[in-house]
Amino acid sequence: MSLRQIDEVPLYVMEFQGDYGFAEFLKTGAEDDSDIEKHVIRKILLGMDTFRLEEFNAACTVFSAVNHEGESIFARNFDFDFSPALLLYTNHPDGYASVSMVNLSYAGFNEERLPTPILNRFMLLGAPYIPFDGINEKGVSMALLSVPFTDPPYDEDKVTLNTTTVIRLVLDYAKDLDEAIFLLSQYNIYFSGGIDCHYLIADASGRSAVVEYFNGKMVVVPADQRWQTVSNFIISDPEKSGEGYCEVERFETVEQGLGAAGGILSETKAMSILKSVKIPGKTQWAVVYNQVTKEFILTMGGNYRTVYNYNLLSH
Repeated sequence: MSLRQIDEVPLYVMEFQGDYGFAEFLKTGAEDDSDIEKHVIRKILLGMDTFRLEEFNAACTVFSAVNHEGESIFARNFDFDFSPALLLYTNHPDGYASVSMVNLSYAGFNEERLPTPILNRFMLLGAPYIPFDGINEKGVSMALLSVPFTDPPYDEDKVTLNTTTVIRLVLDYAKDLDEAIFLLSQYNIYFSGGIDCHYLIADASGRSAVVEYFNGKMVVVPADQRWQTVSNFIISDPEKSGEGYCEVERFETVEQGLGAAGGILSETKAMSILKSVKIPGKTQWAVVYNQVTKEFILTMGGNYRTVYNYNLLSH
């Protein structure tokens, strides 16, 4: 009932109050999307068999940097086909409060099927399981980006999580980059929705790293300078295999902008850099998180003129 529509793209805002069963989910995990659907239906939707995960295909740009006050910032374009978006506030009873952006098309919503009717709105109770980027109260941020292939390791003694529940894991339980990487190393991963991904993770100290799955290993590529940029090619791959959505050009444009600024720029300038690498007709949202103040700015649908201001700590 806390659902509010903020933008016509559309963008919705919702606060999840209470336990969404994630600690229980982590005991067994999921070997495929149907396991996640069954858990959400049983634990949250009271047996209402309506929650389904759909395929998605995303081409995005993400970078970490610092502002002129020395505060870490984390910037992200999400490029996709039409996607109703949900800005979701959660407060895990045994973890950290967070805010995340949810791609509602991954949950089956579209231009004809929006979460406005009460029956459709009920399915948003599964939204904590499908964050695409976000920040927690400790200042840890994480975002997914598509890549052409992955090769994750598999340990039969470990629980398996999927593309988006590893983001929920980090947002709920990691207080810094080291904890985030450690948590990811404790689980297998599979990539749902028909697309493989890698991740950029950063914390409030300014440390960041790309995490990807290559040659049967979880590979961690830490930043070697004040900033770090990632798009849709595999950093660990000598061939830099990409998705074919101008990922190299976008990467180079961001690197040039950050390099010219020495990795120090305002949130407004960070949003301007995101604007310079938007994909026309594809950019669904752009967000810049301040990892120290927990304030963030958000634009929708490639409209960088209308900027929404939010704060994780006061909403």
